[in-house]
Amino acid sequence: MKASQKRKFGRTGLEVTAMGFGTAPIGNQFRAVPEQDVRDVIQHAWDAGLRYFDTAPMYGHGLSEHRLGESLRKFPRDEYVLSTKVGRLLKPVPEGNLTSFFWVDMPPFEVVHDYSYDGCMRSFEDSLQRLGVSRIDTLFIHDIDVFSHGPEQQKEHFRTAMDSGFKALEKLRSEGVVKAIGVGCNEWQVCEAALRERDFDCFLLAGRYTLLEQDALDTFLPLCEERDVAIVLGGGFNSGILATGAVKGAHYNYSEAEPDILERVSKIEAVCKRYEIPLAAAALQFVLAHPAISTNIPGTRTKSHLDQNVALINQEIPADFWTDLKNEGLIRDNAPTPA
Repeated sequence: MKASQKRKFGRTGLEVTAMGFGTAPIGNQFRAVPEQDVRDVIQHAWDAGLRYFDTAPMYGHGLSEHRLGESLRKFPRDEYVLSTKVGRLLKPVPEGNLTSFFWVDMPPFEVVHDYSYDGCMRSFEDSLQRLGVSRIDTLFIHDIDVFSHGPEQQKEHFRTAMDSGFKALEKLRSEGVVKAIGVGCNEWQVCEAALRERDFDCFLLAGRYTLLEQDALDTFLPLCEERDVAIVLGGGFNSGILATGAVKGAHYNYSEAEPDILERVSKIEAVCKRYEIPLAAAALQFVLAHPAISTNIPGTRTKSHLDQNVALINQEIPADFWTDLKNEGLIRDNAPTPA
């Protein structure tokens, strides 16, 4: 497998590279990234053959979209696939009045959730301006999950998105300014509920199909295969532990990993050591074996980190490695594995 390999994106007619470029880090996620470093890493991604770029208004409260758009402007628009998201509007606030758990040194805009028809249209138009483009290839409704909103608010936001916001995306798709529409969130159950209600082309699933988690194989991923719906896979390291290994303080699902998770990762690491394979290579390649998953978008902020991820996806892994993981009960028997 090659990171730059072009892969079919469901029924959309689009093609994406096996590895895409996730842009949350260049929105100053947890630490600031200098402007020149941003330009350099996106140029480096292009030189490495990556042609899928994903962003969102949430990432750095508009900063990621601004930076990505500026860096992509020199490349031919028809040679890359671009996705962003709706569901969050950005409202100006006075300088110094904004704090965030995720973002640092961000523009003075606060997030307002709005999954209505008008809100999604406004979000789309704002994104076009920040990115400096006239069309978006793929548009996701962002974070209509319990993780983001809690159980009661999630029900309200989900209903608004399905009954109102979806109509906006459907209209944009019919006009050709968007080629594919979908949902991006942290829970496969929410993605499945959306797919059973509305005619979506694709989903961005963050962290819920990995070497550690394969419950999406029960019903969601088979439904995607049946309907030729494409998956963008984010969070393939489960927010850290599948990159760092079972070290002290390792993160799983944005929190410090519990002992049972550490133990399971340690067992996977033991198999990796037998075959002299980096855990991170197994994590990145495993998800791409599923026929519904078109691309994997590990976030990156440096050229060296990007080179590392490309090398991990390109590394050869023998079939016996995956067989051993199944024999030891570390991944599900029905999980597709790389050829």
